Amino acid sequence: MKVLLAGAFGNLGFEILKALTNEKYEVIAADLKEKENNGLEGKYVFKAIDATDPKTLSGICDGVDTVITTMGLTTSSKKFTAYDIDYQGNLNLYNEAKKAGVRKFNYISVISCDEPGAEKVPMLNAKYMLEQEIKKGDMKYVIYRPTGYFYDIAKVFKPYIDKGEMQLLKGYHGVRANVVDCPDFAKFIVDHMDDENVTYNVGGKETYTYEEMAKMCFRAAGKPVIIKDSPVWMFSVLANLPKIKKEGKHDIIMFSKWTLSHDLVGDTKVGDASFAEYIKDYFGGKN
Repeated sequence: MKVLLAGAFGNLGFEILKALTNEKYEVIAADLKEKENNGLEGKYVFKAIDATDPKTLSGICDGVDTVITTMGLTTSSKKFTAYDIDYQGNLNLYNEAKKAGVRKFNYISVISCDEPGAEKVPMLNAKYMLEQEIKKGDMKYVIYRPTGYFYDIAKVFKPYIDKGEMQLLKGYHGVRANVVDCPDFAKFIVDHMDDENVTYNVGGKETYTYEEMAKMCFRAAGKPVIIKDSPVWMFSVLANLPKIKKEGKHDIIMFSKWTLSHDLVGDTKVGDASFAEYIKDYFGGKN
């Protein structure tokens, strides 16, 4: 079976690529750039694409049975918004897949993108809009909605742990999430990519509050636990400052506000990796 993997060299995408090549699928790995010296050379065909430019997608789905796309805005951008990439970029790929007669279109979205209020958060709403296009289309699909990833929590918390003081939203210390390790999630994606017309809310086996996560990080780093409150309204004020908007950080800040104020617990729990052990290794100097 021939699989097109779009966004193949992001953190999750590369784990999916490893899982696909381990299973001996014929893989087209598509992204803006190829990750060099990645250890998988010769096991896939690389195609350079810019999903915001439909011309770069022309013919890429010819002969493909299944498309898997992880494409989405994950950092601040002065050039693009979530609607440009998460929605329109993936829609461009969907239309190309449809034209080529692809059988399955599988999309990595995000949990809670369909909840009330999510329409005000571009990085959620853009994914939800794409989900609706997929569901009303002709191709069969699988939509995966992860809760978040081990490495994301570690990366976001690290500057605060280094500083010695964590900021959590006032009144939301008890918000919970069961984030998932990327290799575990990638395996689940590949194992279930032939399912038809289903949506999975995917998380890891351990559920913690953000306060519990912060305490884990401090203790793993050998530092005293210092957690302070940040008012919720501060995020909205910060996100709408002209300088922040000009730097393309608005969408990221609004997404962060959402994740820190909403339970993100997937009912499909996958993998054996322990978040607690990951944090011990990451902040204990073993990463």
